[in-house]
Amino acid sequence: MGRTSDAGKKILDAAQSLIELRGYSALGVADICKAAGVPKGSFYYFYASKEVLALAVLDEHWAAQKAAWSGVLGGDAEPLLRLRLLFEETQAGQQAGQQSCGTVAGCMFGNLSLEMSNQTEAIRARLQQIFEAQVDMVEAVVTEALARGEVTVADPREAARSVVAQLEGQVLFAKLYNSPQQLSPLWANCLALLGARAPQGAVAGG
Repeated sequence: MGRTSDAGKKILDAAQSLIELRGYSALGVADICKAAGVPKGSFYYFYASKEVLALAVLDEHWAAQKAAWSGVLGGDAEPLLRLRLLFEETQAGQQAGQQSCGTVAGCMFGNLSLEMSNQTEAIRARLQQIFEAQVDMVEAVVTEALARGEVTVADPREAARSVVAQLEGQVLFAKLYNSPQQLSPLWANCLALLGARAPQGAVAGG
């Protein structure tokens, strides 16, 4: 049994792993505590409910993803190449997950949107906030590319929303087909969506 000082983190980590693998609805508090190696009483010391824990998992997962996206989209490469790198790293992450557990896990945010958005208002609202934050980050890159004359879009915000939706949809297909290769068309599709040509120095192909 973990000490009280680290039991909360163990519960959070166990819940994140289980939600990624099994979703939210199928999990019970007992399942989470067993995976965390803590007594059930510890759960309610740290989390008032399973929903509160799920919100904490979303925040933890988004903090890690936001840092990764910021590192890619805020880099020094040309804006469109930064988008391509985001796609490549997303595909590599799904590939690594498949190699680790045998199946493509998909996106936790997308998975929970499908499972929970019509059931739990707090989770639905948090997922909306996360996806809007993703759109914010992509919009900044699209706006930069537009200023450089590299894309032809009427509304950078809506274009960014379409890029995020395309990325999320391809990740869903990767999960459905258990194939990270479903993410390969993202680059070409993004260029078409933004009315852009591949930047100089880009490697040809998917």
